Amino acid sequence: MKKTGIVAAFAVAALTLSACGASGSSDGSSGSTDTGSATEVAAADYLHADYDELQEGGTLTLAITELGEQQNPFQQDGTSYTSWLWYWYNPQLALFADDGTWSFNPDYFDDVTSDEVDGNTVVTYKIKDEATYNDGTPIDYKAFQTTWQANNGTDPDYLPSATDGYERISSVEAGSSDKEVVVTFDGIYAWWQGLFNLVLNPAVDSADAFNNLYINTLQPDLGAGPYKVEKFDQTAGTVSFVKNEKWWGEPGKLDRVTYKVMETSASLNAFLNGEIDFTSAATAERYTAVKDMSGINIFTAMVPSNALLMLNSGNEILADSGVRQAIFDGIDRSVLAEITFNGLDYTEPLPGSFTLFASQPGYEDNFSKAVTYDPENSKKLLDEAGWTEGADGIREKDGETLSLRYVLLGDATTAKNRATAMQQNLKDIGVDLQIEERPSSDFSDVYTEKDFDLFTMGFSSTDPFGVAYFGQIYGSDSGLNLSGTGTAELDAKIADLQKIGDPDEQITAANELEVEAFKLYGIMPLYNGPGIAAVKEGLANFAGNTSQGSMGFAVLPIENIGWVAD
Repeated sequence: MKKTGIVAAFAVAALTLSACGASGSSDGSSGSTDTGSATEVAAADYLHADYDELQEGGTLTLAITELGEQQNPFQQDGTSYTSWLWYWYNPQLALFADDGTWSFNPDYFDDVTSDEVDGNTVVTYKIKDEATYNDGTPIDYKAFQTTWQANNGTDPDYLPSATDGYERISSVEAGSSDKEVVVTFDGIYAWWQGLFNLVLNPAVDSADAFNNLYINTLQPDLGAGPYKVEKFDQTAGTVSFVKNEKWWGEPGKLDRVTYKVMETSASLNAFLNGEIDFTSAATAERYTAVKDMSGINIFTAMVPSNALLMLNSGNEILADSGVRQAIFDGIDRSVLAEITFNGLDYTEPLPGSFTLFASQPGYEDNFSKAVTYDPENSKKLLDEAGWTEGADGIREKDGETLSLRYVLLGDATTAKNRATAMQQNLKDIGVDLQIEERPSSDFSDVYTEKDFDLFTMGFSSTDPFGVAYFGQIYGSDSGLNLSGTGTAELDAKIADLQKIGDPDEQITAANELEVEAFKLYGIMPLYNGPGIAAVKEGLANFAGNTSQGSMGFAVLPIENIGWVAD
């Protein structure tokens, strides 16, 4: 699951990254949905440096949770980790300032303009003549056509992660030359800057190629940019990138970038031992371990991610919306947030939306309009659903025990503590929650196979246009909606929502519709919070990414990542 200017899925348990806070009583008795005033954090926090201030050469070594099977970030089985690798060897068409302001990347474009023509949004991209893929294919209108055709939802053989925005495009054509791309929308489209920030090589010219070409492999020849793939070894769990001699712009400052697959605890130890150059420090355990280290910087910023709980309505028990509501009403999110932020000196109101973050204009707490912590109501709902309390306090129906499976990934202490607290919450209402511990590297398997009853995961937003991706979260056919709780009626309303041309009006309508979506009781927001990045001293223009670290929405030219000259 992910966004291509969109939403990317990741394993919360494995990436002790984002955070959101809560005060509230430690014994779980507080039903308050407000955990205190939000801590002021920067939109993005990292060592800023101009290109000319960086030394030539050097290496960057990073940890990654898994090298998943699908390495095409547009395809529905791609994850946030897929996007991390894609970022280093494929065209980077858009840049975002610290505050989330979009701009085109001048390495690829001479200009990008938007106009309204006959009631339709028309965007014109003027691509640089020298912009070329590694295989010699020009980056031109065909790359945009290929990307649109794969993601617009008209061909059922393509399996994109989402069609948001692309399904609103009526045509993608060459303008005055093949290097001029004219994208015409059907009507006014408010969020066009969220599209075509990544593009596919025209060689990905069929559904089979789209779905399968990147299975268990990268495609170095189909990339473009300052870096190219040096090695991709799933068995050894390593990926490396080196300078690309076919790049037409300023060369990348780094000689090599290497990713190594590591469990959560291993990545912390690797940072402490100087084996990697960055790690998340967004749990008390990790923050305590790194805060007194010499030779590092610690950065804190808003992290545009949502940790969430998914209920799998494909489970026979959870197919009953009353049971799902009972579970949601029985979970004290304030306690889970308190566990998450213990030792971090950070609190914030519990999140109420997946479309906008509390720091963005237009945000509303929509979840609290649909769900409140109320275990007594949970018991009532379970009674009404025919689940009666047994002698041991666990409910039964027709000889079946009300037992559900919570899949916990990784070995992070904080994640285990959250799972235990949730288990106790549900035991109090008569639900037996079995915790199944699995390695972080199983994330893609759990995700793609929906191998869970309850699962905590995360969505990271790669741009600030969250309302544009409403369908990715709540659509009945979205690969991101693992709950399976979407409906045809809601899908129709989402389609109408996306036709609203004025951004402010669309945000208002989205807030109303999100309350309805939350009342399907499949997706619960748990926390957002700060990204805390521990970074080796001297590393500039890098402190993780949108799902892990303190970069917020900032996306900088990849050639500008490097080490400050002594």
